[in-house]
Amino acid sequence: PQDPPLSSTPEPRPHPSSFAGMDFLAENNLCGQSILKLVSRGNAIVAELLRLSDFIPSIFKLESKEEKEKYSFILPDFAYFQGPDYYEKNIDQNQELQDRDEEFRENHIEIVTRFYKVFESIHKYVMDLKRFLEDLEEGVFIQQTVENVLLNEDGKQLLSESLYLYGVMLLVVDLKIEGVVRERMLVAFHRYSAHSSVDSNIDDVCKLLRSTGYQRSPVVRRPSKYPEEYFSRIPISELFVEMVIGRLRSDDIYNQISAFPSPEHRSTALATQAGMLYVILFFSPNILHNQQAQMREIVDKHFPDNWVISMYMGITVNLCEAWEPYKAAKTALNNTLLPGNIQQLSSRVFGRVPLVSKQVEDYLVEGTLTDEFVLDNIAKLMNCLRDSNATIRWIILHTAPVADFHKRCKQIRDELCVSYNAQKLFLLLLYTAQFEFLLKEMFKKLLAEKQLKWEAYKKEGAERMAELGEVFSGTKPLTRVEKNEHLQAWFTEMSSQITSLSYDDSTSAGRKISQLIQALDEVQEFHQLETNLQVKQFLEDTKRFLIQMLRTINIKEEVLTTLEIVADLSYAWVLIDSYTGYMQGNIKQRPALVIKLRATFLKMSTALQLPCQRIDQAKSPDLASVSAYYSRELVGYVRKVMQIIPQSMFIVLHQIIDILTNRMQEVPTRLDKDKMKEAAQLDARYEVAKLTHDISVYTEGVLMMKTTLVGIIKIDPKQLLEDGIRKELVQQVALALHNGLIFNPKAKTSELEPKLKALSERLSGFRRSFEYVQDYVNIYGLKIWQEEVSRIINFNVEQECNSFFRQKVYEWQSIYQSQSIPIPRFPPVDSSVNFIGRLAQEILRVTDYRTTTYIDQMNAWYDKKTTQELVNLKLWEQLKDAVDVFGLSAVDRLFSFMIVQELQTFLKYLTRFLLRPGAPFLKVMAAFGQELSNPERLIADAPKVYAQMMTSCAKIWGPFLDCVMKVGQLQLIKKQISLELNRSCKVESKLLCNSLMTLNQSVLTAIEAHYRDPSNPYPGEDNAILYELTPYLETAGINDPLSKIFVTTSAVKSFGLASFMFIISQLAKLEYTKSLGSMKSRRPVDPIDGPPFVAGCISLLHQFHSDHTHQCLECLGQYVRSTVEAQATGKEKNPDLMSDTVSALSFLETFAAYGHLPRRAIERYVPTYIFDEFKHAVSV
Repeated sequence: PQDPPLSSTPEPRPHPSSFAGMDFLAENNLCGQSILKLVSRGNAIVAELLRLSDFIPSIFKLESKEEKEKYSFILPDFAYFQGPDYYEKNIDQNQELQDRDEEFRENHIEIVTRFYKVFESIHKYVMDLKRFLEDLEEGVFIQQTVENVLLNEDGKQLLSESLYLYGVMLLVVDLKIEGVVRERMLVAFHRYSAHSSVDSNIDDVCKLLRSTGYQRSPVVRRPSKYPEEYFSRIPISELFVEMVIGRLRSDDIYNQISAFPSPEHRSTALATQAGMLYVILFFSPNILHNQQAQMREIVDKHFPDNWVISMYMGITVNLCEAWEPYKAAKTALNNTLLPGNIQQLSSRVFGRVPLVSKQVEDYLVEGTLTDEFVLDNIAKLMNCLRDSNATIRWIILHTAPVADFHKRCKQIRDELCVSYNAQKLFLLLLYTAQFEFLLKEMFKKLLAEKQLKWEAYKKEGAERMAELGEVFSGTKPLTRVEKNEHLQAWFTEMSSQITSLSYDDSTSAGRKISQLIQALDEVQEFHQLETNLQVKQFLEDTKRFLIQMLRTINIKEEVLTTLEIVADLSYAWVLIDSYTGYMQGNIKQRPALVIKLRATFLKMSTALQLPCQRIDQAKSPDLASVSAYYSRELVGYVRKVMQIIPQSMFIVLHQIIDILTNRMQEVPTRLDKDKMKEAAQLDARYEVAKLTHDISVYTEGVLMMKTTLVGIIKIDPKQLLEDGIRKELVQQVALALHNGLIFNPKAKTSELEPKLKALSERLSGFRRSFEYVQDYVNIYGLKIWQEEVSRIINFNVEQECNSFFRQKVYEWQSIYQSQSIPIPRFPPVDSSVNFIGRLAQEILRVTDYRTTTYIDQMNAWYDKKTTQELVNLKLWEQLKDAVDVFGLSAVDRLFSFMIVQELQTFLKYLTRFLLRPGAPFLKVMAAFGQELSNPERLIADAPKVYAQMMTSCAKIWGPFLDCVMKVGQLQLIKKQISLELNRSCKVESKLLCNSLMTLNQSVLTAIEAHYRDPSNPYPGEDNAILYELTPYLETAGINDPLSKIFVTTSAVKSFGLASFMFIISQLAKLEYTKSLGSMKSRRPVDPIDGPPFVAGCISLLHQFHSDHTHQCLECLGQYVRSTVEAQATGKEKNPDLMSDTVSALSFLETFAAYGHLPRRAIERYVPTYIFDEFKHAVSV
């Protein structure tokens, strides 16, 4: 979760300085401010619960058998508290459990702590509410009691909301976070963090939020006495609960009925209050069970024609199922649920849909909604909106699959759905939203220009009257108008009367304007001014201006407020998703419909006022976090709806790819005249042009949509289109990579090359089509392609490498993952997490040192048995073509992690078994160490000494050999990848390659200069050049994998001697082959091969101090000289050197070549003539 945790600062204990006379929400009214801040915090807690519910680590659910076996002991539920010592003792005594527990703590402590903080906030909220009620009862707030607070309009709203929000928190926790998951989280926090928190009240939190047994599943029955027992875990004053219920029963606490004056709309007007009442009634289950009169009153007022309600932000409840266990409630509701009543209701509501739709569509006809029309018909327009919104609300709620597992609920819904047409309802919603949007914009404009227009109309009216006065004075000529002093004086007085009208005193101005209009009618009639058309026109104009002034003065903010109340869509915050298919289907048919959908999205954004209003009033710092959460949710839904456009684009793109790839042929450079028509391929080109036009039409619809503020997030249509295209591209490419890189490990011949070729062709087609279409949709195709493909590959390699990390990088923590453009994750098909792991494993399988031989001169692997070539340089080129440079680098990075893992495993083996104090090997090494202590001298009776050495240690080299061979194999592969990356960089980015090589050489020169003369500067830790340059060099292949240090090691005594003993013990399994120019295993069954063996030894020695490498080479030189001497002076004269000695010499030569050592460095240990002779001495 990206948002900061909600604020949970403690509520200040109010000072007894409040009094009843002041405004309840005034800043100096501590009673009002205390309850306002509490309600604000309640809304923030609910938002945090909803946010975190999307980030519950799956491991806490223990859904798979593997997870249960692995984590059930370190993730216990509340059974842990019955015997914590038992659990802790077992974990402490088991090293594997201890490591797993520590790893789990490091990876999950942050998210567990955040969950605990929100759980603790719920407990703190209810305790603060209880304290506030106690303070009211004790008279801490002077002249304030529960009774008179409930008489205050704001007071009764806030007190009701405070209790209601506590109930919502409890229900949301149980709905979104399963009971056993909560228990595991609380136990985990207790084990890992509770001891460090002095103020932790974890015991009380655990008692409040222990599992209720409720599960959101149609199979599992609802627990008995749920949720009333859950609500009673922390008792709330019964008197307070009854008083709140009484107020909700009798009052319209939000004054919503004024916005819905029609009796038909009463349940819609009281819908918010009804949702609150539903929750609060669980605090007083006696009413639900036994108080039939009260329940009948509640149902008759709030639920006479509805039984599916929105509890909070679209969380819906079917009262038919929810109130079934409660006798009084069920009996009262049965009147509403009578079949005749339901049939009558459905006929009335569904019959209203076509009528209201026609009415709204008529108003939306171009030119209908003018300023004059709106001002004259505002009552009629508002009634139309009330009808349409009430109809939409009833149908969306009652046709939704809420509690379908309940037989009667499903039966009622099925009956309603017979008359239900989702497409017609969607269109009604669409047109209603557009109608509301236009009305709002018009009223905002009228309100903004209200005073200017008033003054302009007043000026025009006064001037008209003044001009008429001048006309009747006789000084201003007007055809056939005689001088009339009485009319002159009257019109002059009228002008001054109009001028004296005051904008600020709208009530008296309105009355006065009405009188002036009446006076103008009378003067026109009694003085027979109608006979003069020009005078009549002046009078008519003045009346028109006065009427406009009257209309303008009647433009009130209340209309917009009523419009906001009527247009509320918070009840459909979740259910609107069921209409996504209709939205997308209509967009696909008519892309321009997006413009109307913009109004629907804006209508949905009004739902944000419900949770944010109190937070804003309290000026809480939580406002940014809460509004950002709901805004992001809404923007995510907008993206989901609009994704149909990129999806449709890509469907068309596939057709374009097929035509361009399979049907259209390139025009030859020379062409016969009679074949021009055939070469033009007009039909195929026309089809491509038509498909391209379709793509342009799709994108045009989005780009016509204006920039829109949804909540607090601004949606730019161009960015929305680009993000949609990116999302669809990511889906398609990720799917292609997933499906294209699935291998059969039992296949006789490798599937690697055919799969890479097919994948390369598919992705190449994507890329070509993207390049083709980019100009038609105004995007940077290549930029998008490279960014998204690199993101997909980097994300997958990061997730694959998680298995090597103690502290994991989870999907929601990854810098490569995005909420708006998510990279899909597919279920694993083998032991690997994703396609990167499968690709790496397949490469390792086809180059396995147990079954293949690597020939360095050919840069290729051959089958040991058949000598058939399996892998050569072409593979790496195909790999680059298939997964690009990003994929090649990613595989290289994964192999690096594998090497690190192998080396770490080896170091554990080395320190815990081989070189641990008192180990038998140390005694053997000490004995032979004395024999080999002087590398300059020759060993007497060398064959016997070395044979004895190899025999005494023969059984301990298994893990040593495994590590060396695996690391060697990985290093040879990394070397090939590095060569391909470097070749690609030189060919495709010559300037970049040369620049990197020059910079690398300059840095190395600077470092060498520092070591020659320490006064020269050295790039220290504060200089980032080395850290920033290294990734560029590795991606460009300007590196040597064999010289890389992968792990840090502590000082190990005589590791060089141990390495020498290991090497000569394995040389017996190898033989130098003159035709290959390198060593190979003597027997095909031996799990060893020459080049990976040497590469592994070099890499292993590189992880330790260079003295160990020097010691190992000294001992090898001594071994070669001693065995050659023994051969030369033995009784049996053999002109050929012993096979093991030749293998040792070949090892040293390959070691020098791989390690980039000059020959003279090796000749320090072995005479030159021996190196010159050994290859000639080999017969094969």
